[in-house]
Amino acid sequence: MKGHRARRRFSQNFLHDAHYIERIVAAIAPQPGERIVEIGPGLGALTEPLIARAAAITAVEIDRDLAARLRDRFPAGQLVLVEGDALALDWPALAAADLRPLRIVGNLPYHISTPLLFALLPIAAQVRDQHFMLQKEVVDRMVAAPGGRDYGRLSVMLQFRYRVTRLLAVPAGAFSPAPQVSSAIVRLVPRPMAELPAVGADRFAQVVTAAFGKRRKTLRNALAGLLDEAAIRACGVDPGARAETLPVAAFVALAQRLSAAPAGALETFATDEHG
Repeated sequence: MKGHRARRRFSQNFLHDAHYIERIVAAIAPQPGERIVEIGPGLGALTEPLIARAAAITAVEIDRDLAARLRDRFPAGQLVLVEGDALALDWPALAAADLRPLRIVGNLPYHISTPLLFALLPIAAQVRDQHFMLQKEVVDRMVAAPGGRDYGRLSVMLQFRYRVTRLLAVPAGAFSPAPQVSSAIVRLVPRPMAELPAVGADRFAQVVTAAFGKRRKTLRNALAGLLDEAAIRACGVDPGARAETLPVAAFVALAQRLSAAPAGALETFATDEHG
C-alpha cells in the first residue's frame, strides 16, 4: 500500500493477507506456459505468485499509477500489461490472438462484477476456466438453485454456460482498506460445446431477461408478447409459475419454442454478445 492511496472510484480494496493469497493461487494452480489474464492486478498481490508459477501473464489495469508501478516491478517478459478498462476491452480479439485457452483471474471491483461476467460470456468457448474474487452476495446469486431468493437472471445465464463452484470465503480483514462487504472466490468452467443444448443465444437471453424482468409476475404475464399460455404449456412449463422456480432446462425449452435454433446455434452462443 505504501505510496498509493486506494481510489474509491475504482473500488480499490487490495488483498494483502498471505494466507488467502496462497489459498487462491493454489486453487488456480497456474502452470508454466499457460495463458493467464489477470483483471485488476492492483498492487500485484496475486500477480507475483502467478508469474512465479506461470513464468508470464497478461494483466488488465485501469489505474495508470498502478500500471506504472507494475511496469517498474515486472519486466515485459513476465508481464504484458494492458492499461485500460476491462469492461471496454475487446475480449473476442484478445482471445483470438493466441490459440491457447484463456485462464482468467481477478479481484473484480464490485461495481463492475456483474456486467463483466456477462461481457466474458461471448468468449467462453476460448476459455479454460475463470477464478474471481467477488462480493459474497454476487457469488450467492451465481451458484443459487431454483426456488431461492438469490436465483435470478445471473444464475441462469451463467449456469447454462458454465459449471459454477464457490471455493472459499475471504474476510474483509484480508484487504486494505477493508471493504464493507464480505467476499468469496468462485470458479467458472465452461461447459463443452457438445454438452450445450441447441438454442440461439439471443432467444435464450431474451426469454431469461423477460422472465425475470418483474420477479413477482407469473410466466404468462412476464412472457406476454413472446409466448402465449399454450406455448408455455407445450414446453412442459406451468404458465402460472414464476421465473425463480424454473430450472435452467425450462428456460432452454422456452427459448427453443420461441424460435427454433438456427444452424450453428452453439457457435452463436459462444460468440454472441447479448447477455
